[in-house]
Amino acid sequence: MAKTDLHKISTLPPKGAEKEAYKTKTKEILCQLDDYQNLLYAEGRHSVLIVLQGMDASGKDGLIRDVFTYMNPQGISVQSFKVPTEEELGHDFLWRIHKHAPAKGMIQVFNRSHYEDVLVVRVHGQVSDELAQGRMKAINNFERMLTEHNNTHILKFYLHVSAEEQEGRLKERMVNEQKMWKYNANDFNEAKLRNEYIKYYNEVFNTCNEVPWNIVPADKNWYKEYVVAETLLNLFKSLNMKYPVLKDHK
Repeated sequence: MAKTDLHKISTLPPKGAEKEAYKTKTKEILCQLDDYQNLLYAEGRHSVLIVLQGMDASGKDGLIRDVFTYMNPQGISVQSFKVPTEEELGHDFLWRIHKHAPAKGMIQVFNRSHYEDVLVVRVHGQVSDELAQGRMKAINNFERMLTEHNNTHILKFYLHVSAEEQEGRLKERMVNEQKMWKYNANDFNEAKLRNEYIKYYNEVFNTCNEVPWNIVPADKNWYKEYVVAETLLNLFKSLNMKYPVLKDHK
């Protein structure tokens, strides 16, 4: 299997992709996702975990809003993972993650995830390569356990945004009133470390790949939304779910 290298993967949609055509396809898919989510919840046999990773301003928040808000809020939950709290640091690195794993019938979206503990901490030299390798083995075991013992289906997405697009989006936060609340001056410093992040992301993609990664071109939001929505729809179709039938009461 060829190794993943973000430097060789485009951040743009395929040539010839038409914006309006893809937006129409996405709307059609979102209607189907609503029906499938209801089926997932009613059957109560499967759960879905969606992992979203990406550089700052890669569009994780917008993706969650534009794709997942079409579904019934009773059957979906979103969890963001920021810098660990003092309590979280007192436990193993997966403690704060595991308690948000989805129950059967539920969809759980992780906005950032357990992968932060083998990415940002390495970029900033907070953990050794040896410790990071041990953590990646633990992540593989964790994802395997969820898959095998709770019938959890994991979809992992990396939103691949170019340096130029990232810079433009970060600058927009300085002038767009609706996005100023996201502004953090340190984001520009982090963006300068792009090659370091890519180095460790590539290692993650090639080490933690028992559950495959989807590398999503993210410079154009309309294409990014389509790819994620279609991938989820294909998963739902593969589960062959059925609504429970009435039971005889004698």
